[in-house]
Order: sequence, then C-alpha cells, then structure tokens
Amino acid sequence: MNGPRIVIVEDHALVRTGLRTSLRSSGFDVVGEGPDGIVGSALIAELHPDIAVVDLGIPGKDGVTLTREVKAAPNPPRVVVLTMREEESAVLGALRAGADAYCVKSSPPESIVDAIRTVAAGGAYFDPRIAGVVLSRLTGNAGDKANASPLTARETEILGLIAEGAANTEIAMQLYVSLGTVKTHIAEILRKLEAADRANATAIALRCRYIS
Repeated sequence: MNGPRIVIVEDHALVRTGLRTSLRSSGFDVVGEGPDGIVGSALIAELHPDIAVVDLGIPGKDGVTLTREVKAAPNPPRVVVLTMREEESAVLGALRAGADAYCVKSSPPESIVDAIRTVAAGGAYFDPRIAGVVLSRLTGNAGDKANASPLTARETEILGLIAEGAANTEIAMQLYVSLGTVKTHIAEILRKLEAADRANATAIALRCRYIS
C-alpha cells in the first residue's frame, strides 16, 4: 500500500480488528498493532509509522504517557487519540501531551478514518463531543482570558480553520493568500501561545476560549 503507515495501540482485540479493516479498506497501511502501551511504544520506535492510533485507556503505559513520550522523540508520528466521553481528565492530559486528533471511541469507523486523513494532510481533528467535554470542565480564569487574546483577527481565523482540520494548503485557498503567508501566521501563532505545534496551539486556544 502507498498510504500513510499506521500503528494501532488498543487493548481490545475486536476494536483493533475493526480499525485495521476500516483503515486498510481506506488505503492506509497498518504496519503494526499493540495491545498495551509498552508494546505500542516499542512498535512505534521500531517501525517509525507516520501515524499512531492510541487508545487512552491502554494498560501497561497509559495513552497520555505514551503520547507524551512519542511526541518527545525526534521526527514523531502524528498521534490520533481514541477516548471515551467520561475520560475528561485524560483528554485534558492528551491535549497537553500533544496529540493531533481526538476521536470518541464509539464513533463510526468512518469518523476515525476522516480524522486520520486530516492529520495525514497536516491538520488537527477534534471530535465536537470532545471539544464540548473539555470546555465544560474548564474553570478558573479561562473566561477572563477570552477577552485578552494575544492573536490578531487573521491569526484567530487561521487557528479556527486549523481546529476544523484544515491543512495549510486549504487555509491558503480559503483565505486567498499564499502558502508562505499561512506558514508565517502559524509561526506567529505558535510563538504567541508558546505552543509546540498546531495541535498544541489549538488546545491552548480552546482552553483559553480564544476560539470556540
């Protein structure tokens, strides 16, 4: 197969089988599968996949820890996190760990396929149900920060498109600007938010309510 190479880290065999079938039928190359975080970590280090699909509830080494370790390595893969709605604290941890996509585990397989296509193209994907859960759990001064966004209107617009899963080329086309201009804006967004990457910037903006 010529599609992105994927490693699945999921402890339920039936879920792994369903994911593998859906992904392969969609043109992705599933190169490895692990039932827990320890095996998954070893597979990712050995196989160097383009994308890692990680269940947050895996045993041995939880999905947040695995995501953090994977993202700290050189040339890390994109990480698609699978989560249950009740795992709010784990979702917040995954946001900080740097995952690139967040999918509800009970979503139809085609939704997860869409998320993987989005991150493979350089975008970030957030299931609307996850965004709602995260925002509903945030307290403190998040609301105050919404009135003190460091971003310009254009930067906020671009970050909103990133949160919707748009890749740089799509953003450039929608806003009628050059790809270089989009990259310059994104670099400025990362600097202002002190974010490591696009997904981290989106997580910070959601948390501070700079975007909704």
